[in-house]
Amino acid sequence: MYITGLPDLLIEPIVRDALLEDLGRAGDVTASAVIQPKARFKAEFRARKTGISAGIDCARLAMTIMDPQIRFETLLPDGSEIKPGDVIARVEGKARAILAAERVALNLLCHLSGVATLTSDYVKVVEGLKTKIACTRKTLPLLRGLQKHAVKCGGGHNHRYGLDDAILIKDNHIAICGGVGEAMERAKAGVGHTMKIEIEVDSIAQLKQALPYSPDVLLLDNFTLDMYAEAVKLAANSAETYGKTILEASGGVNLETVRAIAETGVDVISVGALTHSAPNFDIGLDAV
Repeated sequence: MYITGLPDLLIEPIVRDALLEDLGRAGDVTASAVIQPKARFKAEFRARKTGISAGIDCARLAMTIMDPQIRFETLLPDGSEIKPGDVIARVEGKARAILAAERVALNLLCHLSGVATLTSDYVKVVEGLKTKIACTRKTLPLLRGLQKHAVKCGGGHNHRYGLDDAILIKDNHIAICGGVGEAMERAKAGVGHTMKIEIEVDSIAQLKQALPYSPDVLLLDNFTLDMYAEAVKLAANSAETYGKTILEASGGVNLETVRAIAETGVDVISVGALTHSAPNFDIGLDAV
């Protein structure tokens, strides 16, 4: 599965800042001390585990920012299934530049491949059901776009990107407004017709209060399986009167629980762990 990557224009500032952080005040003093200026190096990015690739453009940019003359060949683009020993990309150029970029390239490539792989694990567990697996805004600072891209590489779906692209009324909003109804009325009055409105409910009682306001999405927070099943029935029964609403399950989701939650009939399961707790995926840069 090939996933179109993010534009270099969006990725480059992140990679450049990461390189500056690593280079510090004096650059790569190790390479400068032991590697001749004209020495050249060939290497391959090789997978050490089975999973899904993501972040190859980050690795490419890390190399070419250090030296635009470096040759970088992608063999397995983002979204590819990879196994131990697979060569994801090849790089050739000045040794000092490649070694200076190595850690930043691997940090981003390994982390994002970890996100894609964990997402794929969740997607496989709910295979055959209608439920979609989605990420959340629980992303690492400044890496949201990259992490959400990696989620798509793993077969998952994206939740909102930020505070500005959808209304999500949560428990604290409800508390401040004084109730579900007041929060929904204010949201509907305060935004344009193209803006989606989602509201979080933590009980069946709150769900019943929200349905007459026809929210686009109901976020079912930490429901039990029986509560999820009841919510699905209530939403289906009210669809003719109030319109269909998407049901999103969230909270207490892991690889052991996600199948049972999906089997209740919810439309989406959002999983913060996809981005905030994904294990690092082992990839090495090996000389050839």
